[in-house]
Amino acid sequence: MRTRLRRWYWSAIRPGGHPLEYVGDPIEKLLGFLFAVVVLAFYIGIVNLFLMFASFSLFQDNVAAYATSLVGVIPLWFYAQYRARRYVLARTRWRGLRFGLEPGAWGYAWRAMAHWAVTILTLGLLLPRMTFWLEKYKTDRTFYGTARMQQGGNWKMLYPAMKPLFLALGIALLGGAAIVLENLAVGIGFCVIAGFTALYGLVYYRVDTLRRLTDAKTVRGVSLGLAPNAFRVMMIYVLGTLLAAAAIFVPMVMLGILLLLIQSTDMLAELGLEDRLEPIAGAGRYILIGASVLIYFTIFLLWSALKNVFITYPIIRHYFSTLNLSPASAVADIRQRPRDAFEEAEGFADALDVGASL
Repeated sequence: MRTRLRRWYWSAIRPGGHPLEYVGDPIEKLLGFLFAVVVLAFYIGIVNLFLMFASFSLFQDNVAAYATSLVGVIPLWFYAQYRARRYVLARTRWRGLRFGLEPGAWGYAWRAMAHWAVTILTLGLLLPRMTFWLEKYKTDRTFYGTARMQQGGNWKMLYPAMKPLFLALGIALLGGAAIVLENLAVGIGFCVIAGFTALYGLVYYRVDTLRRLTDAKTVRGVSLGLAPNAFRVMMIYVLGTLLAAAAIFVPMVMLGILLLLIQSTDMLAELGLEDRLEPIAGAGRYILIGASVLIYFTIFLLWSALKNVFITYPIIRHYFSTLNLSPASAVADIRQRPRDAFEEAEGFADALDVGASL
C-alpha cells in the first residue's frame, strides 16, 4: 500500500514540469521491518530485563528502569528518522537521476539529542538553532545525481518564524497576571486565547521555517523556492480531521453499542441473571464479537484512507504547487550517481512509528 501510494504521489509532483519517480520495492520494506523487530525484541527482552533487575536491586522500584529504557530508545528514534529519509531519497528519481543521502544516522542521532537538550534547557529560545543545524546536517549530505545539495543561511534567519509563539507567550503572561490580581474570568480568557495562538504558532513555525530553509537551498547553481501559506495548512489539518472524524462517527457509535452488549452479558452472568442472557448468549455472543472486530478494522481502514484524501493529499498539493526551481535548465549537466542498495529500508522507522510513512 505504501509503495503504491508513494508511486502515485511522486508521479503527481512535477518540479520544472518533470514528474518524480518512486522505485521502492515492498519486499525491501518488509524485510527491513522484520530486521528492526528482531533488534527491538532483543532490546525489550534482554536489555529491559537487565534494567528492571538492576532497578529493583538498587532502588526497590521499577521507575528507574522505565526512565533508563525510555532514554535508550531516544537515539534509535532519531537514527530511524535519518535512515527513513535516506531510503526514500535513494528510491526517488527526477529526470532519470537518483537522489541520495550519505550514511550518517548515528551522527544525526547524537546531534539531535544534543540540540534537543540545549533547546529544553533554554526553554525553547534556541529552537531555531536546532531546526537549522539538524536540517543543514541532512541537506549537506543530500545528492541529486552527482551534485551535492547545500543549505545556506544561518540559524538566526528562523527567528521571525517564532513571532506567533512569542505573541502567545505574551498573552499567557497577561492571563497569568490577571489571575494573580484575582480577575479570574479575564485571566482564563487570555489563557484560552494564548492556547489557540500557540497552536497556530506551532503550525506557522513549521511552515515558515520550511519556506526559509528551502529558499536557502541550492544544488549545482539551481536555487529552490517555496511559498506555502501557514493558515491554509492549518485549516487543511483542522477541516480534514473534522471531515474524517465525521465519516467514522457512525461506525464508532456502532462499535460502542456492540461493546456495551458484550459487556452486559458478562455483568448479567456475574449477577446471576443468566435467564436474561438468552437473546445474546451462545452463538449470538460470538457474532457480536466478530462484528465488533470487523467494525474496528473498518474504522481503522476508513481513517487511514480519509486521512490521505482530506489531509495528506491537499497538504502535498499545496506545498508542491508553490515549489519552483531557478533556473531549472542548470541541472542538465548533472550525471547519474551509483545505486544505494540499503536493503534494510525503513524498518526502524516503521517499528518505532516516527512519522515517516510518506
